[in-house]
Amino acid sequence: MTRNAIRTKYVGTCMGYRDVYSRICERTVCDGPMREAVERVVELAVEIAREGREGRKIGTLLTVGDVEGVLAHSRPLILDPLYGHPRDVLQVSSPEFRENVKELAQLDGAFVVDADGTFVAAGRYVQVDLTPEVTFIGGLGTRHAAAASISASTRAVAIAASQSSVVRVFSRGELRAEIIPELFLLSRERLFARDAKTEVVPEAGVTLALAGP
Repeated sequence: MTRNAIRTKYVGTCMGYRDVYSRICERTVCDGPMREAVERVVELAVEIAREGREGRKIGTLLTVGDVEGVLAHSRPLILDPLYGHPRDVLQVSSPEFRENVKELAQLDGAFVVDADGTFVAAGRYVQVDLTPEVTFIGGLGTRHAAAASISASTRAVAIAASQSSVVRVFSRGELRAEIIPELFLLSRERLFARDAKTEVVPEAGVTLALAGP
């Protein structure tokens, strides 16, 4: 795919999804620059969950905000592939860089994203600390436990894309939203968000489950 084709695809996606994902920010209580960053990172996570890579489904974890806190509660699993690159090429708003993230999502470890949408690190192992503030959800794996834990231990929002194609958003230790990128998956997926209201959004090709207040 050419760079112009990637850029056109991304711009069209943003225009179609922005209103859908802005409601997630209401549940995660983020505003200002971080609100836009969370929206765009959720969009990217949905693309990763939907598209996979090289014909197979992949999962990944991304955190947005409170970079210092996230780095303090994690450690590198591999040599950081983002290290040494200038911030202006590590933006979630860059269509070309988003494609690089999709490639790197095949590696183990989490992405760390600043509140302005700049990717700071990749390949991080997130420590899981199941404190009373963390709502542990049976039936979900270690990636989701890490997402819940890091969102409780820090002020970051955690976004987990699973290999089952479902994207889940955590804030303050709780699951606040679930996005099912393919409508046909709803019939076989169990929803975990507390007191969630489910809404099918056919124009975006997703089902949203937003947790109650």
